[in-house]
Amino acid sequence: MDNASFIRLSVFLGVFAVMAILEAYKPARQAVLDRKTRWVGNLAMVVAGTVVARILLPTTLIGVSAWAHANGIGLFNVVGTLPTALVVVVCVVLLDIVIYWQHRLFHTIPLLWRVHKMHHADSHVDTTTGLRFHPIEIAISLGVKTAAVVIFGIPAAAIIIFEIALNGFALFNHANIRLPQKWDDRVGLVLITQRLHRIHHSQAKSESHTNYGFSVSWWDRLFNTFTSRAAYSDETLPIGQRDVPASKENASILALLLQPFKPVSKK
Repeated sequence: MDNASFIRLSVFLGVFAVMAILEAYKPARQAVLDRKTRWVGNLAMVVAGTVVARILLPTTLIGVSAWAHANGIGLFNVVGTLPTALVVVVCVVLLDIVIYWQHRLFHTIPLLWRVHKMHHADSHVDTTTGLRFHPIEIAISLGVKTAAVVIFGIPAAAIIIFEIALNGFALFNHANIRLPQKWDDRVGLVLITQRLHRIHHSQAKSESHTNYGFSVSWWDRLFNTFTSRAAYSDETLPIGQRDVPASKENASILALLLQPFKPVSKK
């Protein structure tokens, strides 16, 4: 547990480097804006989100888990007879479902969509898009995960595994790469691939309101939000938000931070 932060950072940097190299070597799509313009804003959101999270919850989720365990709070802290490995697996799955529904609600509740829209306003989808979340969304998500940890009594090991997976898959499925279609279909039976996630970033709401899973495609299939094909091909799929044109001004750090406070298009 003492090395949790080091492990998370190591996996994060490793996955980021691999995905960035792959998409630079053989990109699936060409960006409208240059890399520097987009990456400065997107990576700044990582810093802002990290600062907000540290301020709101200095002890981190692991600290919350330790507190709940010490005080016998939460389902799995009350039911203490189950094997540890089973509890960890079940809790990772529970956190996965929680994040699926959180993501879905961010699309369906107008006030939450205002915050999440900044993520979808990126004119291109690549590894850094998986890091482009408004600090307000980071704060809300942290609150949701904290509640889940307390309610279910989620152990620290499950939190570490889940957070590593969350970060890794966010980088993986936003990467600007493309698997051969036959392999994409096979992998898509289990995981949300890059192509499947680009459908989620489509400008068409009927498509962006699908494929909510950040890792596995099971929840989308189970809850009837899975889309295997978009109306356009992956090469020509319109991505981003129609009312947020691709420009250096809209990609600036200030513009990203102010995004939730702008009028929301009815289209």
